[in-house]
Amino acid sequence: MKESAPNDYEKAFGNWLIENQVEFVSTADQHAPVFEQSSMKSFDFLLCPPSGKKIIAEVKGRRFKGAKLEGLSHLECWVTTDDVDGLSLWQKTLGPEYDATFIFAYKVQNIDVDFDGREIFEFGDNHYFFFAVRLADYIRFMKQRSPKWKTVTLPAEKFRSCAKPVRQLFA
Repeated sequence: MKESAPNDYEKAFGNWLIENQVEFVSTADQHAPVFEQSSMKSFDFLLCPPSGKKIIAEVKGRRFKGAKLEGLSHLECWVTTDDVDGLSLWQKTLGPEYDATFIFAYKVQNIDVDFDGREIFEFGDNHYFFFAVRLADYIRFMKQRSPKWKTVTLPAEKFRSCAKPVRQLFA
């Protein structure tokens, strides 16, 4: 069940989807029994690209405080084990025609940033960029970050190899 209204990161990503004419369903906007009565942690969006698999998307908002994106350094990519377990259960429940994916939405904190040619999305007074990491890749390479907080992360080199600009999900 969705616990709260969409946050700024989810709103920004939803608006990116609208501007790029990607069909989607936001679970925050739905009251379908499958979402309301499930004990599984809900995901944020069901993306329906014109070709390929449907995408079960969980948006993870992070701040980017760096000055450049070259080499994709200083990008936080931690998630909770509940996030991994929830997406895994949805993937299993919905079947092989769906692909569970984390969408990392980064809000840019600095004014002067070298984006290394990457797409930036303006939403409100903020700038965002989005990377996608397939759940299967995340699970394969994840490492424990904090046992106390039940978080996992990807080593930097694995994130760089697995993270794709979100637009590539629809290519």
